[in-house]
Amino acid sequence: MHQTLRDKFADPSRGVYFIGTTPPRESTSDEQMQEIAEKLLGRLAALEYDGLIVYDIQDESARIDTPRPFPFKRTRDPREYSRLISALSDRETITYKSVAQRDRADFDKWLEETWNDFNLKNVVLVGSPSSDGDIRLPLPEAYKAIGANAHPFHLGGVTIAERHATKGNEHERILGKQENGVEFFVSQAVYNPQATTDLLASYARTCRERGIEPKRIVLTFSPCGSAKTLEFMEWLGISVPPATRWRILDAENPLLESIRICQNSLDQIIEACLPLGLPLGLNIESLTNRKEEIDAAIQLYRLLKATLDLKLAEQQLG
Repeated sequence: MHQTLRDKFADPSRGVYFIGTTPPRESTSDEQMQEIAEKLLGRLAALEYDGLIVYDIQDESARIDTPRPFPFKRTRDPREYSRLISALSDRETITYKSVAQRDRADFDKWLEETWNDFNLKNVVLVGSPSSDGDIRLPLPEAYKAIGANAHPFHLGGVTIAERHATKGNEHERILGKQENGVEFFVSQAVYNPQATTDLLASYARTCRERGIEPKRIVLTFSPCGSAKTLEFMEWLGISVPPATRWRILDAENPLLESIRICQNSLDQIIEACLPLGLPLGLNIESLTNRKEEIDAAIQLYRLLKATLDLKLAEQQLG
């Protein structure tokens, strides 16, 4: 019998490993969506992975004044793509849900459909990208709704190290979400390992002081092969230190350089955070649909999974 994702997450001696992806655009037919999913899974066929994370892409232009480097395009319902991928790969998926746009009654209906019609159990709830605008369901209210729901969803949340770098309280936000039933966290893409290490160390230390078991943190990494991708990363709020930025842009092969940077970042984070008893995981995504960046994401996945697996094996030796 398959171990469920919940079981895998609960075992601190192992890593958990994901590929991040987005649903196809709204105009995609069912047949085309099937082809896209099969092509993606074909690319992943040689990899060992626990599942895919399917994002809920929203127009975040209210969050920032600069124009979006790549135009926003509406997608199919992430649950449709998640269910399809799960059926084709025989693996569970994690499905993101942006909760701000609909009210509580709509969200309750969404929960029932997600469990009963789509057979999806692992969800990550995301709040509004901006405190401006029309927020019809704040994230804390969505947590109350899922807590009151009869189905035992495996609930995830998002954590952003960049917020910790500016406000110093992201670990408290994690703990607050934990109190609301969140059982694991997925980070924004890491290009500033120091910010991530500071956040994780604050979280681990506070858990220890309060006698709380830390939850699994899944670290996201993404390759970057061009100035345009870098611009998009920065638009999304990913912190790229100036020296790192120039290392990528000045490199003969920017993609390869970004892979090296990501491996180096993971090494630094593992070195500082594994001894703190934090269960970690990895999520590797390509932020664009450029073939070379998707291929690089698969290379990056292989490298980072091997890195974390080795460190976990060494840790078990004592």
